[in-house]
Amino acid sequence: MDREPLIRRKTAISYKTEEKTVMRGYDLSELAEEGYSFCDALFVLYQNRIPTEAEEKMLKYEMGVFLEHSMSPSAVAAIGVSAGRPNLPCAVAAAVTTFGGVHGPGAAHGYMLNKYLERAKKEGKTVDEMAKTLVDEYMDAGKPVMGMGQPQHIDSDPRAEPIHLKQEELELEGVYLEFQRALEKHFHARRQKEGRSYVGVNVVGSGNTALMEIGFSPNAAWCLGSVCRGFSCAAHALFNMKKGRAWGASRNEPMVQMIDLSMIKYVGPDDRIVPKQEERQEAARKQKEEGEYKKWVI
Repeated sequence: MDREPLIRRKTAISYKTEEKTVMRGYDLSELAEEGYSFCDALFVLYQNRIPTEAEEKMLKYEMGVFLEHSMSPSAVAAIGVSAGRPNLPCAVAAAVTTFGGVHGPGAAHGYMLNKYLERAKKEGKTVDEMAKTLVDEYMDAGKPVMGMGQPQHIDSDPRAEPIHLKQEELELEGVYLEFQRALEKHFHARRQKEGRSYVGVNVVGSGNTALMEIGFSPNAAWCLGSVCRGFSCAAHALFNMKKGRAWGASRNEPMVQMIDLSMIKYVGPDDRIVPKQEERQEAARKQKEEGEYKKWVI
């Protein structure tokens, strides 16, 4: 039988035969047999290289710190979706898709650092000078500086500074950490000058800095964080499936559930009479004329 494929596709990631799975040229089983860790394999997968011991320790530390964060948009998504009792992967997938511009391991912080470091080279500015430029440009425009601030850790994200310190301890500091430290310095100085409250660096600001320092691109860092937190989201969904009540609205639980009706406060238009079809045109004209409907448009 002719089994020539109709469409040939190329990949530089892996291949497999009946005897082995090869990732970036390494037999995956041999990597495991030689004692290389999951984090080592991630370097091979994303960067096509075996990391130094310090680099592997840095990734292991960052992923360990980022694994779980209790109630956050991703965990809430996992719990909310699992309340409908779909297949477990549906809840995990929904949770991971919450990672974006303001939650989780987004790539925006990394792209921001790369953009301004490239500008520093072109404009002949020092890292410190360009960090101040970044802060001033973002704050003058009223835009949030990526990597700063965490709504549940008002004083400071307890995960962030230890990541910086671990990077320094492992002697992995480079231009990214230098830039991030300078950014934080100028950010704090600007807010203090304006009489505004202290806002510390968050785990994305420190974690992405470390990941980029050891060679991961902003998008790769985003992937690593999403998969890492995915384990936690799966645990939240599984716990809710095993221990929680479907629908998340039972009145028989000692604590008010996620979508209990008592939690909802309606602030929309008052109850009103549905017009008869023969009154429809006049009702529609009157609503447009009065214009009150505009404040409810979304």
